[in-house]
Amino acid sequence: MAGIGGYNGWRWIFIIEGLLTILVATFSKFLIVDWPHEAKFLTPQEKELLVRRLREDSGEAQMDHWNGKSARRTWKDWKIYVGTVMYFGVVNTGYSTSFFTPIILEQLGWVAQHAQVMSIPIYIVAAVIALITAACTDALKHRYAFTMTGVLVCTIGYSLLLAQKSLSVSVRYFAVYLVTCGGYITQPVTLAWLANNMSGHYKRSVSSAFQIGFGNLGGIVASNIYITSQAPTYPVGFGVSLALMWLCGIACTVFLAGVWYENRLRDQGKRNHRFRLPPEEVENLGDDHPNFRFTY
Repeated sequence: MAGIGGYNGWRWIFIIEGLLTILVATFSKFLIVDWPHEAKFLTPQEKELLVRRLREDSGEAQMDHWNGKSARRTWKDWKIYVGTVMYFGVVNTGYSTSFFTPIILEQLGWVAQHAQVMSIPIYIVAAVIALITAACTDALKHRYAFTMTGVLVCTIGYSLLLAQKSLSVSVRYFAVYLVTCGGYITQPVTLAWLANNMSGHYKRSVSSAFQIGFGNLGGIVASNIYITSQAPTYPVGFGVSLALMWLCGIACTVFLAGVWYENRLRDQGKRNHRFRLPPEEVENLGDDHPNFRFTY
């Protein structure tokens, strides 16, 4: 499609993908239902089963009403902001790989479209690693160790890329695998971990939107740190990306310490005073409910 309408082929890729997103989003407005009881494609028995499972998942920690008190509880929760920093740190790597991977591949002798095609195996391997990570983290019911595993894998990859002048091209290519796979390990887990620790329909919705919306500012950082004049070594790009991965790691550690301490307080009964709140407020506390326990 290069030349059609006076646009290069790569511009048409973005135009088509953007139009497809708009089209799907438009139909989604009418296809995705807000609540199980509104789903016309479910039988009454299926609706009842789904509602029961959702309640069992959250237990007593519900937040099904959005009002001034629930809004204050949501926006004053430190976990939202630490979770956003976790995502901000790792999402930079997700964007960064698209900038420097073609450069590394060109050093192997592949150019232009061929270099783009040869980047496919990197993402296939990373996708498989992400699926394995998802299965393992759910089976073990643990998040933190997996986030830090991805950070460490990325650290090795970025360290190799920062020292690439003394390394062969094949080692640099291997480093790209490490960086990409490390990001694919950590990034999905940060999303799941925050959502796991936000109970209540509204609170989980707000926190997920905030985390992704503001966390994706990491993509803006990525687009400005890979300076053309520094290609192909990109010392600033790789250095900043490595620092942001460790920002993610530090935020994950703070998150772990915070939820562990809060669980300890609840085990000691130091949040039981919330039971003395009005019944309608107790039923709408979300994860502030004294019986709720956070996941690690």
